[in-house]
Amino acid sequence: MKKFLALALALVMTVSLAACGSSGSGSAASGSSSAAASGSAAATSDYHVAMITDYGDITDQSFNQTTYEACKTFCEGNSVDFTYYKPAGDSTADRVSMVDKAVADGYNVIVMPGYAFAGTIVQSAKENPDVKFVALDVAAGDILQDALGDKYDYNPANWNVTDYYNSDNVYCAVYQEELCGYMAGYAAVKLGYTQLGFLGGMAVPAVMRYGYGFVQGADAAAAETSADVTLNYAYANQFKGDADITAAMDTWYAAGTKCVFACGGGVYTSAAEAAAKVDGKIIGVDVDQSGIIDGQYVEGMTVTSAMKGLAATVNTLLTEIVLNNNWDSYKGQIQTLGLVSGDDPTQNYVQIPMDTTQWGDGFTQDDYKALVSKMFDGTVKVSDDISAEQPSATNITINFQGNIK
Repeated sequence: MKKFLALALALVMTVSLAACGSSGSGSAASGSSSAAASGSAAATSDYHVAMITDYGDITDQSFNQTTYEACKTFCEGNSVDFTYYKPAGDSTADRVSMVDKAVADGYNVIVMPGYAFAGTIVQSAKENPDVKFVALDVAAGDILQDALGDKYDYNPANWNVTDYYNSDNVYCAVYQEELCGYMAGYAAVKLGYTQLGFLGGMAVPAVMRYGYGFVQGADAAAAETSADVTLNYAYANQFKGDADITAAMDTWYAAGTKCVFACGGGVYTSAAEAAAKVDGKIIGVDVDQSGIIDGQYVEGMTVTSAMKGLAATVNTLLTEIVLNNNWDSYKGQIQTLGLVSGDDPTQNYVQIPMDTTQWGDGFTQDDYKALVSKMFDGTVKVSDDISAEQPSATNITINFQGNIK
């Protein structure tokens, strides 16, 4: 299946990537007969795509915006009806209400970004068996935690997750955050940043994998360079910045921290506010955040970003559902997406940005490609184990501070 997804991704990348301009459906069918083109149009008219935001908006420069833009680009390029819905509040009931509204309005493919949709999947998939749900970054553990509550032991291997939701009409994609976290940590140290910070939103699995991968990458680069690296590590215990979090970041930067990996929704605002006062640096997360961080704060603040291939996933799944009528190959899966190419990092579902990473003599694009190649062939191994309460390292000093709030 991984090879199949790689081929599908290579195909749909000619249509769009996140926020890229779309090409019309006619260009994709230019070599087909008019009868085939007519059949394709008839097939696409059967589908109506809706995207539900989690608890943010489509301007969040993160999960919601990237997902929205990918859906919109695909649907406009293929003449597919598309809209989005924003829940009134941050609760499963609010999100389920928007699914109900979308279904009532005639939408039969619903895209949902973020782990907060676990409860929505448990409830809405059973109630709407004829609707196809595409969930981004929703893991088996998220679904089990919602379905089981206090009974859940945080080990999804102990449970049959399909007992707790209607898997026949759901596809879930999760990502190997530890891999792009590793890339970001490795790059930071290679580029000369030896006083680092990791500010996670909350200690949920995805954030922890980012952080533990970041530590592993920094540790490996420190071993290669013999650099004396220190790393402050903490969670905000929320996915937004505020005065308390900014004060903590002020303390980090004042004590010598040069670059903070801000990992968790809007929590980056506190790190960026503190960094702006001392010409500090930030590493973005989930998407290429250089545009929003540099635009809102200081040009050149964002060293790189640890990214997930949200847009690529949307493009692949909508192509398979709407254009290829191939939902049966995806339904019921909770698929972990990571590296699909050792030669072209831009094809992978986890990566750092080629265009905006602040490459230097210590870490060039060629160095990055070589690193990805080694990760792909297994020469460089990155652990996804987050069972320990805090990350550990051999070659760097970690100052673990737990929750700030």
